[in-house]
Amino acid sequence: MSVEYFIAKRIHFQQGRKNVSRPAVRVATIAIALGLAVMIIAVAVVVGFKKEIRNKTIGFAGHVQISNYDSNSTYETNPVRFDKAFVKKVKAVAGVQHIQNFVTKPGIIKTKTEFQGVVLKGVGEDYDWNFFRSNLIEGKIPDVSADSLQNQILISKNLADLLGLKLGDSFLTYFIQNQIKARKFVVTGIYSTNFVEFDKLFIITDIRHVQKLNNWTSDQYSGMEIFINDFDNLDMVGDQIHFVAGNQINADGSAYFSQTIKDRNPQIFGWLNLLDMNVWVILFLMLLVAGFNMISGLLILILERTNMIGILKSVGSTNWSIRKIFLYHSLFLIGRGMLWGNVIGLTLCAIQYFTGAVPMPDPESYYVATVPVNFNWLHILLLNAGTFVASVLMMIGPSYLITKISPAKIIRYE
Repeated sequence: MSVEYFIAKRIHFQQGRKNVSRPAVRVATIAIALGLAVMIIAVAVVVGFKKEIRNKTIGFAGHVQISNYDSNSTYETNPVRFDKAFVKKVKAVAGVQHIQNFVTKPGIIKTKTEFQGVVLKGVGEDYDWNFFRSNLIEGKIPDVSADSLQNQILISKNLADLLGLKLGDSFLTYFIQNQIKARKFVVTGIYSTNFVEFDKLFIITDIRHVQKLNNWTSDQYSGMEIFINDFDNLDMVGDQIHFVAGNQINADGSAYFSQTIKDRNPQIFGWLNLLDMNVWVILFLMLLVAGFNMISGLLILILERTNMIGILKSVGSTNWSIRKIFLYHSLFLIGRGMLWGNVIGLTLCAIQYFTGAVPMPDPESYYVATVPVNFNWLHILLLNAGTFVASVLMMIGPSYLITKISPAKIIRYE
């Protein structure tokens, strides 16, 4: 144990109640604790919010979609066929986890009192229901594997409330083509994602219904949805899929067109990226406030200990040796503040994560019912490391005040 560390430890752990620096030190410690707690909460909430919205968007459409190059921007699409060789190439792309085919058809739901434009999305036995199953609030998932075609439909709570429908109710959906077609469906399941833009749009049924409405064969689809195992690799995997699809021509001469979920929803992902700026502003302000309080506390500590500094200099201690004493003392304060900051921040995040105690003020505007929280231990470690380094660097400047203290003047004053 060095002499500087020993003296700093004595100063820190044996401060008297009458010390002038005691309130300032306490304020500085509280500032670091609250600052780190706010930073942990801010990062956990923003990352959780981004992940929640991102997963909901992906749940409706997959990470990457392949469709007919001739398709327009509506849900009235031209058909594509995927032969076994092409499917094998897509599955062989590194990072691809699951693929599924779908067919869409715009229509109008008509009840006795209401009507609403929707998109009928047909899915088959290869469809991954995990997303809708996790958001199912009533009923069950439609059975799309039955030998006989069922009129079962999965509808959102938003649409059900708007149209006055409940579990077991039947309704007519009209489709406008060369002639108007009508189909009767029965509500077997109601889901809610709070993603109003999509909840109001999609109703899910057997893919065979939509193929018949489009007069398509069983091997014709609107497109293919591709799920990958790591969103961070979306751009790379998307480029590889684009290369595979871009070099493929159907037997009828039509070409494939691939888009990532970012390409299909640029407004949503652009909005999510803007949230990162808010986090950086919060981190900067919290570090600034905590740093200012630590600087003030250190200056008061130095001024309070001028007698000690004068004596140490008079017996041969160097400026750097004395500065190390106060820097060690600062480390004790920073460590205590960070400990309490982690306890407060992680405890509040854990309470919200497990209980959802804090609701969102307007779920339809924010697309989530409660404040989402995501625990990313790498982010927490980086926040702690960044706070520690920034706080220590802020202490180096004020410690230069020690070099201006003259032992001769201090002894003469005494």
